[in-house]
Amino acid sequence: MKSIFSYIILTGFIFICGCTANEQALLNSVFPKLEERYLGQKPPGLIPEKIAPGIVSTENFVEAHYQYTPDMKEFYFSRRGGHYKKTTMYVMQFQEGQWSNPTELTNDPGQYRRKVSPEKADQWKVLKEAPFADIPIREFSVSSKGTYYFYTLNTKGEGYIGYSGLVDGKYNKPQKLPNGINKGIWIAHPFVAPDESYLMWDAETPGKYGADLYISFRQPDGTWGDGISMGDQINTTSYEQGISLTPDGKYLLFWRGDEKKKADGSTYWVGSPYWVDAKIIETLRPE
Repeated sequence: MKSIFSYIILTGFIFICGCTANEQALLNSVFPKLEERYLGQKPPGLIPEKIAPGIVSTENFVEAHYQYTPDMKEFYFSRRGGHYKKTTMYVMQFQEGQWSNPTELTNDPGQYRRKVSPEKADQWKVLKEAPFADIPIREFSVSSKGTYYFYTLNTKGEGYIGYSGLVDGKYNKPQKLPNGINKGIWIAHPFVAPDESYLMWDAETPGKYGADLYISFRQPDGTWGDGISMGDQINTTSYEQGISLTPDGKYLLFWRGDEKKKADGSTYWVGSPYWVDAKIIETLRPE
């Protein structure tokens, strides 16, 4: 499985200018007025919907790496496909009650990382030191009390989600989460709730097409429950990956799509980012 997110995780951020002046002028002329905080959309219920169809989620390109800044005044996403031969980052800004049209990040490759997660650089520095230094960590999520949840993965899809918390001001030895979470292959992209009440991630079942999203709930005794599917409304016959929570805690964002094969045997992705009311989490919590 090739994750749609691997283009950035593995190779770093690449910024190019993909629109001609005429294309940009056309985009500006047809861009609708978006006044609401959520990109002008009516928020979804318990059935996932595409994020800003025709603006963020398009038919001609594949968009991913979607994320609001902590104050939710900027929204970033990536675009690839068509004349976008490499991953290109975009930003939309909420100013004076109005969202701007998507603008390519061409001049400042560090803008995305600084705005979306200002503390990310310092967090990566922690993972370069003991007790993490010898672990090939791909990505991570950090709880409000500083516990790291990370994943490792090799080219065969072998890996695991692990964690490490602070004890007396120092991180303890990283541990692998139980087998009830680390089951399947291509286990990746963990997202932990700020209060560590739940953990979400994606993984594949051997012999089954596509990745699905899973969730584990913290038990009364402090242990993690077995991972459970996030349900038929979220998981389909396509790939579902890269789930996260909006900064206000109200909605889940994730990616859904498929890997297609060309006549020459090469592959490409189709798909879009989706969002759904975070209340769906409570419908999944075991009684």
